Amino acid sequence: MSALPQIEKTTALPIPTEFGIEGMSCASCVVRVEKAIKAVAGVESASVNLATERATVTFRDAVNTAAVLHAIEGAGYEAKIDTHELLVEGMTCASCVSRVERALKAGSGVTDATVNLATEKATVRYVSGATTAAALSSAIRNAGYETKASANVEPAEQEDRRDVEIRSLAIKLTLSVVLTLPLFIVEMGSHFIPGVHEFVMNTLGMRESLYLQFILATVVLFGPGFTFFRKGVPNLLRRTPDMNSLVVLGTTAAWAYSVVATFAPTALPAGTINVYYEAAAVIVTLILLGRFLEARAKGKTSQAIKRLLGLQPKTAFVDRGDDFVEVQISDVIVCDVVRIRPGEKVPVDGIVVSGESYVDEAMITGEPIPVLKSADSEVVGGTINKTGSFTFRATKIGSDTLLAQIIKMVEAAQGSKLPIQALVDKVTGWFVPAVILAAALTFGAWMLFGPSPALSFALVNAVAVLIIACPCAMGLATPTSIMVGTGRAAELGILFRKGEALQSLRDTEIIAIDKTGTLTKGKPELTDFQVPPGFDRNDVLTWIASLETLSEHPIAEAIVSGARENGLPILPASNFEASPGFGVKGTVAGHRILVGADRALTREGIDVTDFATHAADLGREGKSPLYAAIDGRLAAIIAVADPIKETTPAAIKALHAQGLKIAMITGDNRRTAEAIAVRLGIDHVVAEVLPDGKVEAVKQLRKHGQKVAFIGDGINDAPALAEADVGLAVGTGSDIAIESADVVLMSGDLTGVARAIALSRATIKNIKQNLFWAFAYNVSLVPIAAGVLYPINGTMLSPVFAAGAMAMSSVFVLGNALRLRHFETN
Repeated sequence: MSALPQIEKTTALPIPTEFGIEGMSCASCVVRVEKAIKAVAGVESASVNLATERATVTFRDAVNTAAVLHAIEGAGYEAKIDTHELLVEGMTCASCVSRVERALKAGSGVTDATVNLATEKATVRYVSGATTAAALSSAIRNAGYETKASANVEPAEQEDRRDVEIRSLAIKLTLSVVLTLPLFIVEMGSHFIPGVHEFVMNTLGMRESLYLQFILATVVLFGPGFTFFRKGVPNLLRRTPDMNSLVVLGTTAAWAYSVVATFAPTALPAGTINVYYEAAAVIVTLILLGRFLEARAKGKTSQAIKRLLGLQPKTAFVDRGDDFVEVQISDVIVCDVVRIRPGEKVPVDGIVVSGESYVDEAMITGEPIPVLKSADSEVVGGTINKTGSFTFRATKIGSDTLLAQIIKMVEAAQGSKLPIQALVDKVTGWFVPAVILAAALTFGAWMLFGPSPALSFALVNAVAVLIIACPCAMGLATPTSIMVGTGRAAELGILFRKGEALQSLRDTEIIAIDKTGTLTKGKPELTDFQVPPGFDRNDVLTWIASLETLSEHPIAEAIVSGARENGLPILPASNFEASPGFGVKGTVAGHRILVGADRALTREGIDVTDFATHAADLGREGKSPLYAAIDGRLAAIIAVADPIKETTPAAIKALHAQGLKIAMITGDNRRTAEAIAVRLGIDHVVAEVLPDGKVEAVKQLRKHGQKVAFIGDGINDAPALAEADVGLAVGTGSDIAIESADVVLMSGDLTGVARAIALSRATIKNIKQNLFWAFAYNVSLVPIAAGVLYPINGTMLSPVFAAGAMAMSSVFVLGNALRLRHFETN
């Protein structure tokens, strides 16, 4: 069991404190846990309840959660960990994310907290009973943000909230533009259009012009721009400045300096009486523009989820006795019979009762070819019926449907953090305070060493530093790429159950594949059936299949299925006798039938050498031949095998093209396994492995430090899927295998593996591009904003251009992430 965080957290005194505990089974467990907790320094008393699986702990002074957790672990038990999601409103940059995470992690019993800027969600893991949703919400509000439990927010409501935000920003932006445009023309028009200065002087006059600029800039700053003050000022007072604080400091400095120059010019040194109203207003306008574009782009990053949500119809036609009645999807219950007509969407998961049709399952598998559905076929909610009509019995509804599970998986992956995000978190923790310090140093340096008027130069450059160095792009660099990448993966039939798998899969060097059901179809089929001269093939196959109906062996099932596929009848059989390791014999249509291995026929004195050449060919293909005798004469050579899926060779070739090594792990005999490996071009074979040996096989493959991904579909693959660096489950496999995997391939074949790896690499590349831009932007432009180029070539960065560059940096990152929506694989 992994160790719990060794971070001692001290909070105000909530007495008593509860801890959920897992693993207790009797009274001695209770005594052991109580004794361990009471031994913790500062614990006044401890009472453990076996029925509720909770420990109630009273502390003398401050609550010491970490020490109690370690005591529980030391006693051999586990603290029950709950997970809670909250929607966080008002975050604008990476420093906001860091602040909310710190506030949540400081809570009693919280073991981990992650915040996603793109989805605006916080995921908190905490010891069951040690805190409450209300306490977590309070921590977020105390950090300066609004919150609500995201579990109570319907997708449509979240979408409405996004639309409201975009409309609000559009109104603010429009008002800001309308007010800023005349201000910009009055102040800066003379630099672009000859005669503007004279026109303003002759119509308004210098003093009236300054008053007009003051009015317009003030309305912009404290009207549309008040959104920055509402967040930025409280955070400044808390000594936890964020992006809003930088904007407030920069625009207020420019505005306040201009107010002094307008109404008390004598208070300023000679030569420094300048106004920067237009700079303050344009900065607000450009940053509002950036936020508006950012909000629209954020909406696009979650389009995959929106499309998935739009797949499920709102109503269904359900059998209610005399007729099929249209009901709301929420009114459908398990076992209801539902009618599907041409062109309709399947409302819930179920099994076809009558009728048949082709169904488009592209939303599940990513494959465009419709699949035939007939009696006993499974259908999935959200898929689209084509031309036929059928009825089916509902088996899963609501949150249990596959579509609902897919949406849940995608949302979980989109809200996760990748290991690469750790660097960003470290940097953004100190970034905004460092920017404020850099602005202060810039101001001081220009005051001390700058040319006249030093105060003007100092103000302009300090404001430019404050405005340009915003960590918005840093905070969006990783989560937006994850959102778009995992959403595109879902559209291709690839579900990343854990966001971390996006990064881990990219680094994979060896692909270990379970043979049965993954490389192969997982069901034996009759592949070869040859009779010597003098025998009729159909007669022989009919008699053999009729005998095999009395056997439960998978080989017998394959022979019977082969006969039925050829339209042959099944006749009554008698005198059936099975000999383990040899074969079966009996009587069919008056003929004595014997089916088995070569040793079974040899024991009966029947020579099988006539089929020696054919048997050798089968052996080279990895097939084990069987023989049949009728009335003491050699009548057939038979081969039953688990056929390789049609898509497997192309999938193996695609993986090799990506520079990966392929290993096959199977319980089959080595000869069969190696024959299959030769046919497919597999690099390494691990054969004759028992189910519990697959874990050891994975360990052996990565003993040289190589990253191993394991692909499987069965219950016995679950331990290996969990052991591998990345586990990929074929979606047509067992639920246990899927739950143990990091990635689920809904199409049921290996072509999804190459797609998943290619998408993983594309997403991580996209994230690195975003991070490079975000860091390089700040590293290169902050010094320029500070004025380092002025002594060299006289270049200074206007605060207006700084605001434009800052706004566009976030839009660039979002635009780059959105390119993943068009990801395609060859």
